[in-house]
Amino acid sequence: MTSPFDLSGRTAVITGASRGIGLGIAAGLIEAGANVVAMQRAAPPGELLDRARAAGARLDHVAVDLSSEASVAAAIADTLAEHRVDILVNNAGTQIRHDSTDFPLEDFDAVMNINLRSVFQLCRGFAPAMLERGYGRIVNLASLLSFQGGYRVPAYAASKGAVAQLTKALCNEWAGRGVNVNAVAPGYFATDMNAALLTDSERNEQISARIPAGRWGVGQDLAGAVVFLASPAADYVHGVVLPVDGGWLAR
Repeated sequence: MTSPFDLSGRTAVITGASRGIGLGIAAGLIEAGANVVAMQRAAPPGELLDRARAAGARLDHVAVDLSSEASVAAAIADTLAEHRVDILVNNAGTQIRHDSTDFPLEDFDAVMNINLRSVFQLCRGFAPAMLERGYGRIVNLASLLSFQGGYRVPAYAASKGAVAQLTKALCNEWAGRGVNVNAVAPGYFATDMNAALLTDSERNEQISARIPAGRWGVGQDLAGAVVFLASPAADYVHGVVLPVDGGWLAR
């Protein structure tokens, strides 16, 4: 019997696959049989290249600056010229922390541009070919802060709340035309983005004590959820924002 999670013959575009969550997701897609296009500034790390070679998968790189509308448009065009894209994973994001009273508007705009505008631009760019074929999978990266407000991160919370709502809005337009649009909402993961929390012993302890699983997440913890949403196993899953948080929201 063919596995319902098999992605053989599919091509997935993922933003930000160089480290952390993105690297874990890209590795999971490759292991599930997909070819991967890593859309990011730097070339994919050697670890991911080794995984692709071992799996007999194709791994390509398309350079992009997600803060630039023109760069994103060019990256979409370059990718579509070489690949039939079946899966889009909008993983890349940024974080800036300030007290809200002191939050510079340029920093607010920078976060919103990368975390939200580029996500919509990529969805809008890759969806037409998916809709024409009547098949596609889009998985956006939301956050616990799609549900909660966070602390000293008003731009990030606003952007991730918007990603959750964007996911639902696109689902309503595209689900009946063969394109599944869903999101995953990572909890506290041990990544560079959370370095400030990881090095703050008091805050780290507070967070760790609330996670029922008893630990912070690591990149590969998210791979299974994304592979599921990208696979035939999720054929009737639309508009979901799936928490992958070690039980955080259950507390």
